[in-house]
Amino acid sequence: MPTQKTLGYIAIMVVVCMWSGWIVTSRSGATSPLTIYDIAVLRYGVSALITFPFLLRYKPWKTLSLPRLLITSQLAGIPYILAVFLAFELAPAAHGGIFMNGALPAITLLLGWVCFKEHPNRVQYGGAALIITGAALTLFGSSGSGEGENLMWLGDLLFLFSGLLFALYMVFSKLWLLTPSQILFCSSVVNAVILVPVWYFFLPTGVHEATLSEILLQGVYQGVLATLVGLLLVAFAVRHIGAPTAAAFMSGVPSIAAILGYLILGEEVNLWVWISLLLLTPGIILTAVFSQEKYKRPIITALKQS
Repeated sequence: MPTQKTLGYIAIMVVVCMWSGWIVTSRSGATSPLTIYDIAVLRYGVSALITFPFLLRYKPWKTLSLPRLLITSQLAGIPYILAVFLAFELAPAAHGGIFMNGALPAITLLLGWVCFKEHPNRVQYGGAALIITGAALTLFGSSGSGEGENLMWLGDLLFLFSGLLFALYMVFSKLWLLTPSQILFCSSVVNAVILVPVWYFFLPTGVHEATLSEILLQGVYQGVLATLVGLLLVAFAVRHIGAPTAAAFMSGVPSIAAILGYLILGEEVNLWVWISLLLLTPGIILTAVFSQEKYKRPIITALKQS
């Protein structure tokens, strides 16, 4: 019988594959007739329809304070996903993996140091350095560009911003020990209730110009795999192997996404990408295996009690 820690490692490896495919799917959706608001509505609307009957039974809102509900729902919610989709309109798919997932280990280690007084060890520093170097080489050697090449830098900044939001989500989901029903409620229903009416009455849409296959692809991948399955697996993995280790594994997404981009979108995988793989892989292993979690929580005691 596998241990909880082993299951945590399996869960995060599944997430790595899922997130790599999500990058390609999101890039495809952002360059389709669908607007970023259409994709966001498909993401949260589909997931809310699926989860709401289940949530009616468990009523997770009764065990969530308003601050926790708002923080959890929005860190991996509307601000996060709109920043991501807008970034995919401005920058190539490879940049998404690099700046969102590649930056996660550094961001989570920094958050651990600031919030929990957790000091990374030398091996973690070395692993993070390899990851950052590999990600930088992927960026340097990436080919192709998004529309509006002169605004690619803005897309990269938006990717970094979304990576910070997701890193915070990982930290708080571990700190507050959120249950699966709480995660489903915050990540789907809350965001759907906020976004769908605003989209319907005020926001631009390209649904009538998109094909049925484009709508179904985004609905299934965004609304089921990414929002429901992905976030639950991330929360499970973070609880059992820790946020820095989970983030280290997810930093392998850029190279995997580059390969999927070649196979699915026809993007070139050049020598720089293969070199980055050779650096990213040992960096991920070092950061994961030698991660030492010492979460001392003096700074955020008030948040925990909110």
